[in-house]
Amino acid sequence: MKIRKRALLAAAVMLMMTGMAGCGDQPAAESQEAAPLEDNQFLITLYPEHAPITCDNFKDLVNDGFYTDVIFHRVIEGFMAQGGDPTGTGMGGSDTTIHGEFQSNGVDNTLSHTRGIVSMARSGDPNSASSQFFICYTDDNAEFLDGKYAAFGEVTEGMEVVDSFLQVERSYSATGELSSPNTPIAMEKVEMYAQDSEGHDRVLVTMKDFLPEK
Repeated sequence: MKIRKRALLAAAVMLMMTGMAGCGDQPAAESQEAAPLEDNQFLITLYPEHAPITCDNFKDLVNDGFYTDVIFHRVIEGFMAQGGDPTGTGMGGSDTTIHGEFQSNGVDNTLSHTRGIVSMARSGDPNSASSQFFICYTDDNAEFLDGKYAAFGEVTEGMEVVDSFLQVERSYSATGELSSPNTPIAMEKVEMYAQDSEGHDRVLVTMKDFLPEK
């Protein structure tokens, strides 16, 4: 158990070797009747009441088509899946960084890193987040990130698609994590979607085929 905790702490440190961001004011999709999701899609609901700058930045990148063909480059069982770096290395991002909206950086963001929560990756600089984000897999192993990373949304539909990333064979990274997918897990399209019943903006992620044929 101690070994597993050390591995998760090391993975958290690696979250701090990422990042940049984007900006602009483009409208989100208006509320409308939403069609059922396809098997390769998942839906992220944004929570600006917790992290308004982060949500606006994410929407700007989505509206700019930034995430088209971008991969999830780190997938760690029992912890999280991380993507959003156009270089696919974990060291890149967009051109603009944003203020880190979490408690240790002076922002009262109470959104906890539980299963399905979407949060921003960053470097050691608390204001270095840009385009890279991660999605938590469990309720148990990422809550130690609370107050240190800007949680800003949640996968509210299609979490099973994110779970299926774990079916892709992975190799050990240079830092010793079993986290590097051997087959690219790429986003085909990321777009604004109908708002939910409470007026929250939502983002639809459509994945390219990444699972081996049976």
